[in-house]
Order: sequence, then C-alpha cells, then structure tokens
Amino acid sequence: MNSYKNPLEERYSSEEMLYNFSPNNKFRNWRKLWIALAEIEKDLGLDISEEQIAQLKANADNIDYVKAADYEKKFRHDVMAHVHTYGDDAPLAKGIIHLGATSAFVGDNTDLIQMRDGLLLLRKQMVNVIKNLSDFALKYKDLPTLGFTHYQPAQLTTVGKRATLWLQSLILDFEELEFFLETLRFRGVKGTTGTAASFLELFEGDYSKVQHLDKELSKRFGFEKVFGVSGQTYDRKIDAKVMALLSNIAQSAHKFTNDLRLLQNLKEIEEPFEKNQIGSSAMAYKRNPMRSERIGALSKFVMSLSSSSAMVAATQWFERTLDDSANKRLAIPQSFLAIDAILLIWNNIMNGIVVYENRIHKHIMDELPFMATEYIIMEEVKAGGDRQEIHETIRVHSIEASKKVKMEGKENDLIERIMNDSSLKLDKTKFMEILDPKNFIGFAPVQTEEFIRNEVQPILDKYSDLIGLEADLKV
Repeated sequence: MNSYKNPLEERYSSEEMLYNFSPNNKFRNWRKLWIALAEIEKDLGLDISEEQIAQLKANADNIDYVKAADYEKKFRHDVMAHVHTYGDDAPLAKGIIHLGATSAFVGDNTDLIQMRDGLLLLRKQMVNVIKNLSDFALKYKDLPTLGFTHYQPAQLTTVGKRATLWLQSLILDFEELEFFLETLRFRGVKGTTGTAASFLELFEGDYSKVQHLDKELSKRFGFEKVFGVSGQTYDRKIDAKVMALLSNIAQSAHKFTNDLRLLQNLKEIEEPFEKNQIGSSAMAYKRNPMRSERIGALSKFVMSLSSSSAMVAATQWFERTLDDSANKRLAIPQSFLAIDAILLIWNNIMNGIVVYENRIHKHIMDELPFMATEYIIMEEVKAGGDRQEIHETIRVHSIEASKKVKMEGKENDLIERIMNDSSLKLDKTKFMEILDPKNFIGFAPVQTEEFIRNEVQPILDKYSDLIGLEADLKV
C-alpha cells in the first residue's frame, strides 16, 4: 500500500488482457522469436546445432527475472540483459542467441504480436456488445419513445431504433478493427537499419535466404503479411493507427453512456443497480449511473492518449530514435486495457439494463399533443374546415396549454381543450386514434429489422463461436 498501483490492473481490466501485456508474455515471446530465428538460420545452412536449439527450447519459459534486472542495471539495455540471462540458462546456445538481429527484432515483433492478440480479445468483447445491443434493439423495435434533437423533444422514434444508432457506431469501429487485423504486417527480420546488412555476411550474400528468413519467421507467428521495407523499427504509423482505432471505440462507448445517463435522469432506462449497491454516501435514495460514468472516464483517457502516438509517429528521425520507447510502454498497453474494461462494462450494462415503459409513455403523452397538431389540422380540413382558421384555433390552444405546463407546472391539457372546442368538427373517436404514439414513429421498426438483418447478423453469424461472455466487474 506504499506504492502506486495502476487502477487498470487492480479495478478494471480482464485477466486475459492483463496477461497479454504482462512482462511474462512479453519476454516469453522474445525467447520464442530467438528460437525461431535460430531454427530458420540453421535450416538455411548456418552452423547451429540441434543441441543448441534443444537447450533454447528447454529453457524457453525458465526466465530468471531477478538476474535479468541485475543485467539491465549493469548494461542499461533491456534486450542485452535478456540475451545474457538466456545465455546463462542455455550455455550451449549462448553464442548464437540473437544472431544477426537488432533489438527491434524482439521488441517490435513482440509489440505487433501483443497488439494483434489484444485486438482479437477486443473483437470478442465487441461481438458480445453487438449481440446484446441487437437483442435489445429487436426487443424494443416497436416501443415508441420521444426523439430528441438539441435535447429538445422532437418527432418520435422507438427505443429499439435508437439502439441501432449505438450499434451503427460500434459496427463502424468493428469494420475498422477487421481491416486493421487483415492488413497488419510483421516487422520480421530487417537488421539494424532495415538493410539486412548483418545477414549479408551470414548468408554469404544470398539475399534469397534473407527473404526466406523474413517470410518464414513471420508465418510462424501467424502473420501472412510482412513489411517490405523498414528502418530499424516498423513504421510507427501502426501505433498511431491502432490508437486511433481504440479512440474510435472509446468515442462510441462514451456516446452510448451519455445517452443512457440522460435517459436515466428521465427515469426511462436505467443501468443495473445491485441490491446492496450504494449510490451516494450522503443521499441514500441516489441511484447513480456508476457503470456509465466509469466508461465515460476511461473513454476520455483513451481518447487523450491517441494524440500521444500520433506525435511519436510524426517525430521519428530517419531510421529510428528511442524517444518512442517510454511512450509506447505507457500509451499502448494502457489504451488496450482501458478499452477492454470499457467493453466489459458495456456488456455488463446490457446484461442488466432496465426499461420503464410506463415512464416513457408518460413523457410521450406530455409532448404528443403538440406534435399531433399538424395531423389535427389536416383532419379538420378534410372534415370541411378552413385551414387558416383551424390553424389559429390550434395555435391559441397550444399557447395556453404550454403556459399551463411551463408557468403553472400543470399537466398538458391541449387534448382536453381541443376535445371541448365546439368549433372543431373533428370526430372525437378519430381524434383519439390519431394520438396513438405508433402513428408517429415512421418506419422505425422496419428500419431496425433491416439494419439488424443486413449489417449486424452477418457479423454475429461469422463470429458465433465468440458469443457468450462473462461480464462481471471487479468493483
């Protein structure tokens, strides 16, 4: 309790994402890369024995982190610290570990592995949010609700149709994630400045062997694409692009929670609130939207970090500088951990979200009489009335009803005023039929069904094996 602990680790992120960016996973990948490098170099004719490779493999997970820390303090170089530590564990192979490679061989390739695997974890989370939102949209596709523009009551929509707006944003992010994974390239084996000069001598000038080494190693780690050219490092645009993607997911999540918090204030829709949960230490009645607010806080954090990687990409010098290193260690893992937490919370919300249909209907009926006046005027004209006279009559009634609501705090009595106005010829039964909220929702139910069928269901079908996710919160 005497040193800082990252809340992303203690309070928010999943164990899977925490492991993905853990030191143990990182340094195990370093050793896997060194093993693969040695194996392929042996296959290409270098003087490396089976015994050396066997010893590397036998000690792949036997990492002495205390010794590595001591070496790093001595060398001020993390990669060489682990080269020496691995060499102590596998003395037969000490002379061929990291042969021909530079630090970015293990550092950059591992970063790309972690980003890819992190995105695969996020993809599972996103598929489940998409499933939960689509189920919610279909369930409430016919339920009318007030639409809002400028946060002022506007034409009606439905609860389900509004949910498709949240879905649409997330699907745009999902498509971007899919494209990123499809086009992600491995750094591979490029040498100190990207020229593979160190391998010129090792392979006696045979460039085809360098090409084979580059592609074969990339395939072994699950990458079909490899950078054709690089400096010492892969292009830091990759970091900026993945951070922009994470920022976009954060934006979509924040938009959802803003809407939900406004709806919770209206007492129309509410995030889960557990039996023993306390909303306020002072106000015992409070039901604060803690989950939504947490998503909002984490989303702001991720959005702020995206500019950091953009600045790094913009200010790299020639073949490489090291002013990216500390930034990458902080920004990228923490953004992944935060998005992981955001999606976990989002799934948790959708698993227990509550809709108060009667409250929604009450708010509709508070505003619907005003919205229905255009329809009333048209029906009056059909019944033989004068359009201008009817418009003036309805206008006066509307103003008086509005005064009752705003100045006296009373209920909207526009319907009663119209019903009791003997100058209006509208059939009273017809009038009440006009006021059915479902007459004002346009094609919202059909649009919801079409959107789910055409754009959402193909994703759910493709990734049906990912559906089903525990979304329990740590705190």
